[in-house]
Amino acid sequence: MDVIYARGQATAADVAAALPDPPSYSAVRALLRILEEKGHLKHEVDGPRYVFLPVVPRDRARRSAMKNLVRTFFDGSAAQAAAALIDQSKLSDEEFDRLTALIEKARQEGR
Repeated sequence: MDVIYARGQATAADVAAALPDPPSYSAVRALLRILEEKGHLKHEVDGPRYVFLPVVPRDRARRSAMKNLVRTFFDGSAAQAAAALIDQSKLSDEEFDRLTALIEKARQEGR
């Protein structure tokens, strides 16, 4: 999905070429087909090739993935997920300041 979002559209060969350690071409095609069946992608026919395009905007997909991640691995706790990210990351002072500002804004907005 990342390759398709970055390019706007891509063929299976494009996706495979963009991956650092790609699986077989047929595995890439199978994954793209599964993503299409799940409603994440659609395709257009360009001669003999299928060109895949995202169905869901990247920001909406990101929010959905985060909700699933938090629910699955952190018992639905955004605080536990945030703490895990902070614990394993080497954040700069600017990043800590941004997080602090986001937390304060959310607190003021009553979220």
